[in-house]
Amino acid sequence: ENVGCRTLSLSAHVGFDSLPDQLIRKSIKHGFCFNILCIGETGIGKSALVSSLFNTDFEDSPSTHFLSSVRLRAQTFELQESNVLLKLTVVKTVGFGDQVNKADSYQPIVDYVDAQFEAYLEEELKIIRSLFSYHDTRIHVCLYFISPTGRSLKTIDLLTMRSLDSKVNIIPVIGKADSISKTELQEFKKKIMSELVSNGIRIYEFPTDDETVSEINTITNGYLPFAVVGSMEKVKIGNKMVRARQYPWGIVKVENENHCDTIKLRRMLCINMEDLKEKTRAYYESYRRCRLEKLGCRDIGPESKPVSLQEVIEAKRLEFCLEVERKEEEIKQRFVQRVKEKAAMLEEAEQQASMPVLTKFEHLTLMHQEEELKLGKEKKLLEDEIAQFIEKKAITESVQSQVSVSTPAASLKTQGLRKVSA
Repeated sequence: ENVGCRTLSLSAHVGFDSLPDQLIRKSIKHGFCFNILCIGETGIGKSALVSSLFNTDFEDSPSTHFLSSVRLRAQTFELQESNVLLKLTVVKTVGFGDQVNKADSYQPIVDYVDAQFEAYLEEELKIIRSLFSYHDTRIHVCLYFISPTGRSLKTIDLLTMRSLDSKVNIIPVIGKADSISKTELQEFKKKIMSELVSNGIRIYEFPTDDETVSEINTITNGYLPFAVVGSMEKVKIGNKMVRARQYPWGIVKVENENHCDTIKLRRMLCINMEDLKEKTRAYYESYRRCRLEKLGCRDIGPESKPVSLQEVIEAKRLEFCLEVERKEEEIKQRFVQRVKEKAAMLEEAEQQASMPVLTKFEHLTLMHQEEELKLGKEKKLLEDEIAQFIEKKAITESVQSQVSVSTPAASLKTQGLRKVSA
């Protein structure tokens, strides 16, 4: 890899062997950061375990079981051990597994992890950036709490871990492991690991390539998933006060490796903290590559030649300008078309508004004419009836006058006949 690089030996001391000491002093002065994501059902013991791992009582409000969706609560603390400063960020799920429909319970968690990658990418792409003082919130390790059922993993566990195993280092832990017997616990561990393998879920395995930690990491990998118990309560055993959980049947010591794996988990987190951060940077690089490819950035041009960032930006700027011009022209054409359609609609509306008035006037005129004709006919019929009535009246009157004249003579004749007969 060092082609053309010559290796030389020094004839005297120069002093650049102090570089590691300089880095150590600088790192100690700046401090370190570590971010933990705790995923588990409400009441599984997430807060108690984190407090037990760092020997600090992190005050946290209790969660409710009645949330409509999963939420994430992030808290940042500054811890100091000897002269080393650690900025610890603990992110916990709230309401995980409490919904009736758990199909999309993992989505808010995935979105949160991606959001931290996106925030770091935005800081990287700024013109004026300060990554040295930037608070890195990328998740370095995910402690996934499994309910101590003793049977098998739930569907929500498999879906969540499968959606996160390419984004974060997952360490499965069995919460409240003191609720099942040791025999059941060992069988449960084997069943969990078997299901993870059969479902193709990748979890974080402590590295064994470093000789300094190879042996202890190899042994510790055999304890996965860790059976943890968390508690900040102190119980007096003999003359000593120890962190433990007290039950009617006995006492479970949190810091006793024969009782639980809490101390093993703490030891492995501290020993492999830098490796966890290095793996997180690898996950971030994968996310960054996908995001930049979607934005059109590339390292190699069409002819398999290297392309500078300036050329990529200029090509994207030109493409963007052409797209803007095309959209502007499209909007103009659409606007003109809309104006024409609106004018046509208004003209048609005017015509429709004037047409009913003329039609109604003509209709009324025709109705008037028809009424006139009808009334004329009725008038003529009435006049004819009146004429006929007058004619009949005249005839009747003449008949009545003739009858009245002949009636007296007839009565006199009748009287004469009556006298003769007498």
